[in-house]
Amino acid sequence: MWSRAYALATLVSLAGCRAQPSEPKFPSAQRDVAPIVGDTFSTEDARDRVGEAEEVMELAGIKPGMSVADVGAGKGYYTVRLAKVVGARGRVLAEDIVPEVRDELGERIQRERLDNVAVKLGSANDPMLPANSFDRVFLVHMYHEVEQPYAFLWHLREAVKPDGLIVVVDSNRAVKQHGMPPQQLRCELGALGLQPVKFSMLSGGDVYFAAFRIAGPRPRPEQIKPCKATS
Repeated sequence: MWSRAYALATLVSLAGCRAQPSEPKFPSAQRDVAPIVGDTFSTEDARDRVGEAEEVMELAGIKPGMSVADVGAGKGYYTVRLAKVVGARGRVLAEDIVPEVRDELGERIQRERLDNVAVKLGSANDPMLPANSFDRVFLVHMYHEVEQPYAFLWHLREAVKPDGLIVVVDSNRAVKQHGMPPQQLRCELGALGLQPVKFSMLSGGDVYFAAFRIAGPRPRPEQIKPCKATS
């Protein structure tokens, strides 16, 4: 009996000592990354006066019954507006990487009784979205803050349905000024097999709308060719 127990303990110990699978190695950004300055881009009243969300949702073709992800949702400006448009038959998943922000947003969702919204915590390099689940994935005023864009996009694209879109809203200015030059954006998403299908400057400023679809297989991390920084 003792010898059997000893043998079992030895096997368990050896199994624990085996090397764990290493994390995929992705290329670095090779450009500036803007610091995260807060969870609020602007006041909601100010953004409503500009009409950005309505314009973006129209360009994105948001309809009742759609399944949508709001990545980097912050306090939920887009989340609550998307929830109203997709309606009771639709679903919105709001993701953020800061636990306190996620909790605050969860409280808001409960307070406003948005039964078609779920809130989850992701990580900086992986939003941890369910695979093949969304008609639209929104990245609003946040992509320039992603420290490892190739790892982030590599995970993110798996969440999009075959006919779905990744929607980016950002400013046409330098990354250090909390923007993302469109040429840089197209290059980085293109490195992950994502093809632009729509681009439009939004009303009254330097903010743009860009939509991408999956146009090729997901490359292995070591196959990704990083983009040089654009001015």
